[in-house]
Amino acid sequence: MKRLLIAPLTNLLFRPWVKGMDNIPAEGGAILASNHLSVSDSIFLPVAVDRPVVFLAKMEYFTGKGLKGKLTALFFRLSNQLPMDRSGGVASANSLGAGEQALLDGHLLGIYPEGTRSPDGRLYRGKVGVAKLALATGVPVIPVAMIGTDKVQPIGKTVPNIRRVGLIVGEPLDFSRYEGMEDDRFVQRSVTDEIMYALMRLSGQEYVDSYASTVKAKITADRLAERKAAREALAENARAQVRATVDAAKKEVEHIRTPKDGVDGAAGEEATAAGEAKHPVSGTGSGESTATEAANDDDARSGNAPTRDSGEDGIAKQE
Repeated sequence: MKRLLIAPLTNLLFRPWVKGMDNIPAEGGAILASNHLSVSDSIFLPVAVDRPVVFLAKMEYFTGKGLKGKLTALFFRLSNQLPMDRSGGVASANSLGAGEQALLDGHLLGIYPEGTRSPDGRLYRGKVGVAKLALATGVPVIPVAMIGTDKVQPIGKTVPNIRRVGLIVGEPLDFSRYEGMEDDRFVQRSVTDEIMYALMRLSGQEYVDSYASTVKAKITADRLAERKAAREALAENARAQVRATVDAAKKEVEHIRTPKDGVDGAAGEEATAAGEAKHPVSGTGSGESTATEAANDDDARSGNAPTRDSGEDGIAKQE
């Protein structure tokens, strides 16, 4: 599959350039320790090397669900990649055991000491698994720097960009001086740091003395916090708009009620004025009416009240 399909297609599209390929032995086991910029690193490196390369790839590539997951698992198996459990403890030790056996069988084993892809193109602190393999088997470690693969397929991008990539293969690193000390954690850390230093020189990457997985976790947490803050801000903005709408509606209702009350009062005043105009009562007329009523009362008490029949005569007699 590699020679018939993957290699010709890769060489045609991406035209990888390679330096130092003669540092890889023609036979026998060896560790190809590479920086990790892209998921496509596991394609470009095996294609560039004439010998078959067995890679330790993360377990998730082999356990995906659905059609895409099954196709991914099939591809990684066909490209001689072994599932690597990165959860730690016994599971990780068993995965390293499979890699150790591949080395003892005389294969080339590809491994990414950082443990995961770089989140930002920098080189991160290596994990000691590569040192454990090197010390347990006594094989040389060959540093390999991938150049530009993060531009071809950045994290999160499925379809790669068509552009040229490069590989720089460094001189083999021999750790036989630590024979019999493979269980010493200080030795493991020293060997790992030496490998990472060689990768830094070859790749020209900035080195960060932190694990890439830790930085990725922090980046993920920060993104989640930003999204949560953005959602809360949107919710608060929506609440503010609702409050503003309600306040505006209340003001509109008050505005409508106030002029209505004023109109009713004015209408009442106009009605009163109209009634007075229809039945005018002057100050003088009122006095006369009152005097007449008083006179009539006196006449009634004296028995001289005029009658309707007496008319003018009655009035004259009273005079």
